[in-house]
Amino acid sequence: MELNQYKTADVLKGLMIHALLMAVTLTCLFPLFWMARSALMTNETIFADKSLIPSIVEFGNFRTAWVEGNFATYFLNSIFYTAAVVIGIILVASLAAYAFSRLNFPGKNFFFYMFILAMMIPLPGSFVPLVVLMNKLHLVNTRLGYILCMINVGLSVSILLLKTFFDKIPTDLEDTARIDGCGPLRIWWHVALPVARPAVAVIVIFNSLNVWNEFILANLILTDDALMTLQAGLFKFQGPNLANYPVLMAGLTISTVPVLLIYLIMQKHIIKGLSSGEIV
Repeated sequence: MELNQYKTADVLKGLMIHALLMAVTLTCLFPLFWMARSALMTNETIFADKSLIPSIVEFGNFRTAWVEGNFATYFLNSIFYTAAVVIGIILVASLAAYAFSRLNFPGKNFFFYMFILAMMIPLPGSFVPLVVLMNKLHLVNTRLGYILCMINVGLSVSILLLKTFFDKIPTDLEDTARIDGCGPLRIWWHVALPVARPAVAVIVIFNSLNVWNEFILANLILTDDALMTLQAGLFKFQGPNLANYPVLMAGLTISTVPVLLIYLIMQKHIIKGLSSGEIV
């Protein structure tokens, strides 16, 4: 009798947890659904049609946003910036993390703690010195200047994550590589990085989302329309289309789809990287 009571309590507990998770999921997904729904309507029906599925579907809003809003240029710029920044962060952060983890050099702990302290500075607080530095280097309104700034923004967390992972790698693997004649750089490339793939996957995902969604620094560094990111271009596009809600929602949908795809494709790596004992 008591056993059946325990089973019933476990079932009820599971149902309550699943019901709560489903409710939270719906509250997160419904605004995205409503955004996509509004992007398929006309300006006349967006407030009149209350149905979940619009009776009249208008795909021309996406063409208007893509062509007239210059979203094609902004989209390609964001893809380029995201790829360049993520590659730069992986190379610099992995080299620095491996050096902090395995090499001994003067000031090792001091420099590492400085990276940790940099994590405590709010991102908007670091934008002012970055813009001043870019002005002195004449890199304002250049692709290189924006890429260097975004690499700087993502370095601290990436170095901490990778160093924690490298600290857990058995030294036997490196000793075997040294016997085969590998130097520090070859050990980093052939041993440390392949073993740290879960941590690298987490860094790729979170920095990709960070660069794709970045807005403030892009508006400070980039002024040329041909260099703007998708988020900065969306803000510019909002001005003349503030009253044209379907076209504005179409632009928002275009900027959201890549983020959703990245998360859906890489979600197992996020869970594996964050839950693995090596990097917790």
